[in-house]
Amino acid sequence: MEDDPLTDAREAGRRADVGPISAAGGAVLRFLAAAIGARSVVEVGTGCGSSGIWLLRGMRPDAILTTVDIEPEYQEAAREAYRSAGFPANRTRLIQGRGMEVLPRLTDAAYDMVFIDAVTDEYPAYLAEALRLLRVGGIVVFNNGLDAAPVPDGPLSVPSAQQSVREVGRLIREDENLVPLLLPVGEGLLAAIREEAL
Repeated sequence: MEDDPLTDAREAGRRADVGPISAAGGAVLRFLAAAIGARSVVEVGTGCGSSGIWLLRGMRPDAILTTVDIEPEYQEAAREAYRSAGFPANRTRLIQGRGMEVLPRLTDAAYDMVFIDAVTDEYPAYLAEALRLLRVGGIVVFNNGLDAAPVPDGPLSVPSAQQSVREVGRLIREDENLVPLLLPVGEGLLAAIREEAL
């Protein structure tokens, strides 16, 4: 259930047209972060802070959320949302830049969870980076995962963004080191646990 800080952050995201995560999707993020006792999480697509609040509420009290976005005004809105939700500044690390430029600079196998809510055309590349960043037992989660559901080929052309989500779904399903799950909440969350070292 959303409280005022979450509602305010979601409304700010809607006004900014960043497509904030639904309350149901956010609750799943909180659950997953809590289930693995997440201490270090990377989020690509800060938006205005609603998904970050959900993640922080599931993470350990001393955990740090690293969140990446290309838009400085979104990160400023997120910083205010985290403050409003009661999180001190040292619980978050906001990095401005393109996700595919920032993630390669982060440490291998140092993160418990990676949440991707960014340009869907780049989802396959984000998967490769996420698997490098995750420790064994860590979880990668992609928003807009319902587009990853396999469907029969037909005569209609599929938008490239949807093709990319389908491709990341296929890559996850075919990787023997991953345990996949497609959760039909909100726009869908495609999740996978990294079971083995790469």
